[in-house]
Amino acid sequence: MQKRNWKKIALTSIAVLLGLVIILAVHIYWVTRPHIDASTRVMARIDLHEPITRDDAANISTWLYQQKGVDHVVVNPASQIALFTFAPVKNDANRIVEEFKTNTRYTRAERFLPKIDPNASGCPVATTSFTYKVYALMKRVI
Repeated sequence: MQKRNWKKIALTSIAVLLGLVIILAVHIYWVTRPHIDASTRVMARIDLHEPITRDDAANISTWLYQQKGVDHVVVNPASQIALFTFAPVKNDANRIVEEFKTNTRYTRAERFLPKIDPNASGCPVATTSFTYKVYALMKRVI
């Protein structure tokens, strides 16, 4: 009878331990998996670099709306800019712009990417603040 109890206890312990390891593995996967939110939208801009009319703007808008993932388009003929929002899960802005250049007559079009702000690398402390004055004093002393 004693051996039988030990076998039951050992099998139950192994089963519980195996169950906990499986639960832990599923939990780790669930927490660390990449989360891609399908509702995320990204805005991109195309600089056309050539004059366009209202009809051209309508054609560009129509073409962009036909692209996978694009859900809102604004084309401004005066500034020669097309803005669109899209789902990054479904498409890529660089791919959209390249297809736009190859499938339309706007071969000089390019995607606008903002430059890094020169102020971003500077000190965020205002030159009139007490903290900046202490910093400047320490810089002179050291």
